[in-house]
Amino acid sequence: MKKLLYSFLILSFCSFSQEKITYTWNTFNSTRVINSHSTEMLEKKSMDMKIGHRFGDIAGDNGGAKTLFGIDNSSDIAVGLEYGITNNLNIGITRYKGAGPYLQLYEGYAKYKVLAQSNEMPVSVVGLAKYNVTSMPASSNSSSPTSFPDFVSRTSSSFQLLVAKKFSERLSLQIMPTYVHRNFVGFYDQNGTFAIGAGGRFQVSKLIGIIGEYHYVFLEDGVQEKLNTFNPIALGVEFDTGGHIFQLNFSNSRGFGEAQYIPTTFSDVMEGQFRFGFSISRVFKL
Repeated sequence: MKKLLYSFLILSFCSFSQEKITYTWNTFNSTRVINSHSTEMLEKKSMDMKIGHRFGDIAGDNGGAKTLFGIDNSSDIAVGLEYGITNNLNIGITRYKGAGPYLQLYEGYAKYKVLAQSNEMPVSVVGLAKYNVTSMPASSNSSSPTSFPDFVSRTSSSFQLLVAKKFSERLSLQIMPTYVHRNFVGFYDQNGTFAIGAGGRFQVSKLIGIIGEYHYVFLEDGVQEKLNTFNPIALGVEFDTGGHIFQLNFSNSRGFGEAQYIPTTFSDVMEGQFRFGFSISRVFKL
């Protein structure tokens, strides 16, 4: 009897020890959904060069045929480099043209994967912290949000918790609670802004995916009415060519980066105030 019991325990232990954790890969094709980061990470010693461009309004008072539906105008331009220190820790730096009120923006970030989706973990969880500074000349108008009395007034920061799940080879969804803090703002504005975002990808084929995201921004009483802000929304098509990730998108946000599109989206989709944009991502193994 004892021999049978010992044999059963040994077999049970061997079966348990042989069960391996299977991780889920490619929840998203890129480290970005559209505006927001995704839970995807760069591998260790990999570098990602990103270039983004956003044009002017397609329709509305500032769009239409006279501006070739926004192509004549540039809302924002982004150029950045990102690096994988480890498989779970990435850093990056980006230069934005800026879409107002803050221009000439430099952004640094650190991104850490806390949990990875697997056969034992239902979701991936990533933490993201960003720090921004503007090098634009200070305004001489003391009532302007760009009058900058000191260096700290030129800075802002943002923090995100990204929670994503890959439901199948075609469908991935993500939620993104976000907090943005700007140290110097204009009248009627608020320094701290909280938002809840949701994003997703539907893979149509091996090379083509549909991507989208939306953020609901929580504002203090009267802020949205006085500043005429809107919740940022974006929809696009993503192409995975093997060497590059190429995105074509439409969004009502003029600027890139959480410190811009979360608190300062002033465009109303219903008035035709949305714009075409694109981004290119190229990963190099170092």
